[in-house]
Amino acid sequence: MNEHSPGAAFETGAVSHAGRVRSHNEDNLVVQPEHGLWAVADGMGGHQNGAMASATVAASLSAIGPAASAAELLDRLEHSVIEANAELRRKIREHDGATMGSTLAVLLIHGRHFACVWCGDSRIYLVRGGRITQVSRDHTEAQDMIERGLLTVEEARTWPRRHVITRAIGVHDRPELEIDNGELEGGDVFVLCSDGLTDHIRDEEILRAAGSGGAQAASDALLALTLERGATDNVTVIVVRYHHDGGTEKTRWVPNMRQRRSDAP
Repeated sequence: MNEHSPGAAFETGAVSHAGRVRSHNEDNLVVQPEHGLWAVADGMGGHQNGAMASATVAASLSAIGPAASAAELLDRLEHSVIEANAELRRKIREHDGATMGSTLAVLLIHGRHFACVWCGDSRIYLVRGGRITQVSRDHTEAQDMIERGLLTVEEARTWPRRHVITRAIGVHDRPELEIDNGELEGGDVFVLCSDGLTDHIRDEEILRAAGSGGAQAASDALLALTLERGATDNVTVIVVRYHHDGGTEKTRWVPNMRQRRSDAP
C-alpha cells in the first residue's frame, strides 16, 4: 500500500513486456505514488528510436517531484512534457528527420481529486461502482472515423489504419494534450495501458481483472491474457486502486494546460 495524502492510500500494480512478436520493448512507465503520478509512454519510430522516445518522456516525468497543490502538479507535468517534446525534436534533427515520438497516458492525483492527461492511443480507464469507463479518447484516424460515423467500433478493431495516431509527443513543435478530471471515490480503480493491451483485451475483461484481487494481480492477469492471445505488440499496464478512510482533505484542480482538448482555442 502506498501512502500519498492524509486519509488516502494507493495500491499500485505495474508490468511491461515486449510481447510475443517484438524483440524490443519500446514502452516505458513511471510509477510514483508518493508524488501522485503514474504514466505510460509507448514509443514510435522503430526499435531504437521508439525506445529512445518513450524513455525521454518517462525520464522527464520522473523528475517532476512533489507538488504543493494540484495546480502546481499539473503545471509541472505540462513543463516536463514540453521539455521532453523539445528534446525529441532536437534528437529528430540530429537523426536527419528520423521518425520518433511517443504516446502518453498520465494519471495525477492530489488530495481527493484526479486528472487524466493523454496524447495518442495509450488509454486510461476508470473502474467505479462495478462499471468501466474509458476516460481517454484515442487520438487515432480510426477514432476520428468512428466519430464521423464512417466506422463502427467493431469495424475499427480490424481496420488496416487503426494504429495510425494523430497526436504524439515529439511529432510537432508543441505537444497537444487532452485532459479530464474529477473527484475520487473510495474503491476507484484506474487502469493505464499501451495499445498492446487493448489490441487483444476487451473493456469488460479489463473490468473483470481490475475488479477482483490486488492491483499487481490485476496487472499480471491482464498481461497473461494478452500473451495467451499472441501479444503482437509491447504490453504495458498500470493498475491504481484508491482507498479512502473518510478524511476531509479537499484540493481543487485548476487545469491550465494549453491545447488540452482538440476543440481548445
